Amino acid sequence: MKPREPIKTGQSDLFRSRLDQIIDLGHEKVVLANRIDWQFLSDTFGEAYTDRPGHPPLPTRLMAGLQILKYADDLSDEELCARWVENPYYQYFCGEEFFRHELPFERSSMTRWRQRQGDERLQALVQESLAVAVKVGAAKPRDFTQAIVDTTVQEKNIAFPTDAKLIHRARERLVKQAKEAGIPLRQSYKRVGKHALIKHQRYAHAKQYKRAKRQLRKLKTYLGRTIRDIERKTKGDQALEDAFRRPLWLARRGMTQKKRDPLPKIYALHAPEVECIGKGKSHKPYEFGVKVSIATTLKRCKGGQFAIHAKALPGRPYDGHTMETVIPEIEALTGATLKRILADAGYRGHNAPGIYKLRVFTTGQKRRVTPAIKRLMKRRSAIEPVIGHLKNGHRMDRNYLAHRHGDAINPILAAAGYNFRLILKWIRLLWLYVWVTLGSTRSAKTA
Repeated sequence: MKPREPIKTGQSDLFRSRLDQIIDLGHEKVVLANRIDWQFLSDTFGEAYTDRPGHPPLPTRLMAGLQILKYADDLSDEELCARWVENPYYQYFCGEEFFRHELPFERSSMTRWRQRQGDERLQALVQESLAVAVKVGAAKPRDFTQAIVDTTVQEKNIAFPTDAKLIHRARERLVKQAKEAGIPLRQSYKRVGKHALIKHQRYAHAKQYKRAKRQLRKLKTYLGRTIRDIERKTKGDQALEDAFRRPLWLARRGMTQKKRDPLPKIYALHAPEVECIGKGKSHKPYEFGVKVSIATTLKRCKGGQFAIHAKALPGRPYDGHTMETVIPEIEALTGATLKRILADAGYRGHNAPGIYKLRVFTTGQKRRVTPAIKRLMKRRSAIEPVIGHLKNGHRMDRNYLAHRHGDAINPILAAAGYNFRLILKWIRLLWLYVWVTLGSTRSAKTA
């Protein structure tokens, strides 16, 4: 069944307060809510549902509004739910007509809605943010014809991986699962495993690597015994074999993986999709997460430096080999043809499609670089503060969404939240300018 969107009746209620009577209708969130094309979002996100009978899902305006507020104000799902109940502006933004004292949804509904929509449909939020920016005068359509493209790493919410911690954690997870399944193990190695891990960390910190390796071999021995014990006691039981197949594979892979293995390495048992990426940073040689492509406008718009595209790139691709995917998606979101793209030296040898090969300019390029393009290349670093804002203010510094689809969804919502925050700031400054202008005009007339 399709979502049922709220319909504002304009009627009063004796026992409830109308939101438009208790809030400031000039507030930036109220103005933004009236500018967003909720019907476009409803049509786009409604494609994820069918017309078959069943319980109707939550309204699209409610769920899309929650995602915008979450990433614009840098809130977790729990914080957003707590604030939604006490903030009438949040409720008005999500389409409520009367003030509510309880949540009309469960917190887990936000997770399920994100997973149902997927990264392709959620791009509509970025598209709508750019459309609203044009409506309110914060940007112009021609601003989207030139872009800067760069990549960064979206780190996953995992601890820094080491072999000892990974092996110790694998044994703990197997012992816990075996206990829940009612399988009696010969030994859990809970106490001696913990002591071996502590000794390994102390020896490694003191640079006594031979002793540290000896403790690491103990941890591998404990894990290997646990794996073989579980395999013996689940053999012949198809249900138990299916339940333990993946945990045993992850534990065995974590115990046997070495440098330069052809298979993907495991860096976190609860997030095996995590990749190790080195960006050449002296303070952080290796980052564990997924590579993300970010694009922004070349020249600063009136309302700020808008993010016009964001996409997760699993598999650690070479930066230049992402152009073939990124350029068509940027044009689809902005509705404008890209006339010029600037990138850093990591995009040399790019695979931009067709005529776009002549429109991409990289740092250090000599051919086809005119004096005008040289001046524009000084703007290439304008994307760095955009990446910093996405990470520090819009939940892209550490991804808490699970699995690969969480890696794909988070940067898109972060870019949408960043754009909507710029629009809110623009509306606030615009109203301030109007009030100052009116005040000075009245003062002049009085004088």
